[in-house]
Amino acid sequence: MTKNKLALRADIEVDNETGKVVAAYFYIRPGKAAETREYVEGKALADYDRKGNLLGIELLGPCKVEILDKITRREAAPIKNFLRGSIPREMALSR
Repeated sequence: MTKNKLALRADIEVDNETGKVVAAYFYIRPGKAAETREYVEGKALADYDRKGNLLGIELLGPCKVEILDKITRREAAPIKNFLRGSIPREMALSR
């Protein structure tokens, strides 16, 4: 897999009774995760392949948008724009 091959999509998990978002996974590129890094006390997890390429980000609770910016600081603008445009409102805390 090359760093340039992207597979941008989001899976959103919703509580069936309340309709509230409980988790979101953002797929960035295909590949097998070799490492998972934890951010914001486990509310955000980032998966990387063995070459250090970002594969995806999972949000398990609300976090500041700046955390996504930190995780994607080395990524191209289309990836950053995808994440900023796809994050559910209830998962994004304002600055």
